Amino acid sequence: MTAAASQRLSPQSLVEFSSSSRLPRFPVLDGWRGISIVAVLAAHMLPLGPKSWQLNDTSALLGMSLFFTLSGFLITKTLIHDPSIRNFLIRRLCRILPLAWLFALIVLPLMKAQFADYVATLLFYGNLPPYHLTRLTGHYWSLCVEVQFYAFVAIVFAFLGSRGFLLLIVAGLAVTANRVLHGVGTAINTPYRADEIFSGAALALVHSDYLGQIGRWLRTLLAATSSWILVAMLLLASHPSLIFAEYFRPYLAAALVGTTLLQQQDGRFMKLLLHSTLAYVGEISYALYVIHPFTMFGWMGNGSKFIKYAKRPLSFGLSFLGAHISTRQYEKRWISFGKKLIARLSV
Repeated sequence: MTAAASQRLSPQSLVEFSSSSRLPRFPVLDGWRGISIVAVLAAHMLPLGPKSWQLNDTSALLGMSLFFTLSGFLITKTLIHDPSIRNFLIRRLCRILPLAWLFALIVLPLMKAQFADYVATLLFYGNLPPYHLTRLTGHYWSLCVEVQFYAFVAIVFAFLGSRGFLLLIVAGLAVTANRVLHGVGTAINTPYRADEIFSGAALALVHSDYLGQIGRWLRTLLAATSSWILVAMLLLASHPSLIFAEYFRPYLAAALVGTTLLQQQDGRFMKLLLHSTLAYVGEISYALYVIHPFTMFGWMGNGSKFIKYAKRPLSFGLSFLGAHISTRQYEKRWISFGKKLIARLSV
């Protein structure tokens, strides 16, 4: 390995510590965030092979499993370093609500949504039966899972404090058991999907040495496991025709992310995750996810199959432009507001 490559992939490059926060930053996760949103956008906006191969479904499931894993990991890591539920809720709500609510209030009138749709969308329970998802807010099902996880975490830690960490593992296994019991490989309602976010929480506990000897054994196992093998296994577990394999998808996604957090290795895979372009895509990934359906609405989504997909480059361009402006201008102000509010309340 060259000296330059060694510097790029040193432990310091994989973990950064902010002077303004006790929580370390993991640059490799920016790469995973970028990969997850690229997989989701490809699934929603492009034809990926013959329809019978179900590659669009596979790409979407892969992207969302990584998205939820990253979310569960970072949320739990944040709570380990700052167990304040008040601070946790302020940070997360200032991150999620401003753009999600703004987009919903713009597109729901276009969908001629009913009052119940507005309430379910703005309060993030539209993914639960009887479902309140429209064509332009159908992707909000994942935000519902996310916000419902926030509520669960807040309630658990309000009553149990740090003992609630172990309950996150139990809850994840219970969701998987529920899926197996009812033969559900994939679903959008939380009781059948939340194990993907709980698996990320479990990874955070393993990574933080919270689980004692079991955690050390798991870290050793992850450090010795090939990331490429896990990529192949996760791809198989993301194919909707392999229902039994789908039960393992949450844990394969967490294991894959875990290998890149625990292994100090050179190679194309790690260099890809640390690439500045992928980091930028990861930075604007939330806005990309929220905004992208609107760029395929109306005229942009009309016409023959050829015409519709001929317009897709424009849809991608508008998605990235809108996401850049939202992330750097609109969302940034709300995140800053949240930090200032926490500082003011902590005085």
